[in-house]
Amino acid sequence: MLVRNWRFITIMLAALTMGMALCHLLEMPAKMNYGGALWLTLLQTLYGVFGPTSAFVETGAVTTAVVLAFFVRRRHTVFNWTLLGALCLIAANVAWWIWVFPVNSAMSALTPETLPADWTRLRDQWEYTHAARAVLQIIALGAIVFSVLIETPVDASTSQSA
Repeated sequence: MLVRNWRFITIMLAALTMGMALCHLLEMPAKMNYGGALWLTLLQTLYGVFGPTSAFVETGAVTTAVVLAFFVRRRHTVFNWTLLGALCLIAANVAWWIWVFPVNSAMSALTPETLPADWTRLRDQWEYTHAARAVLQIIALGAIVFSVLIETPVDASTSQSA
């Protein structure tokens, strides 16, 4: 029962964090065509709730996925898929700290008038890192869900009552 509940929590947190990353990915084509002032305005106003929410959700997803991998460590195939999911979540989190956080910090105090001449370099770093994070989080969720499906009976006659 503990592993089942832990899987549910892990899947929900991984889905929530993937959802936020997918939002960034879907916005990217339009935002890559915006001028500096509009892009900066969006960065400084649109994403205010993302920070506190994603801090909780991503930390929870990483933590629960790592613990879940520990719980299923003796089930070889399930463990491998669960570990893949956990590692992708960790990699997405590390990418945020290495490439997104510095841009957020650099842009937070700027105004459209004080944008540096190379602002597109910062925009590209921010946008492409979020795109990579979305891919990692999609893989993570898929791997964790697949790790559950591996143990799901394919024949209804072999299923156990819950």
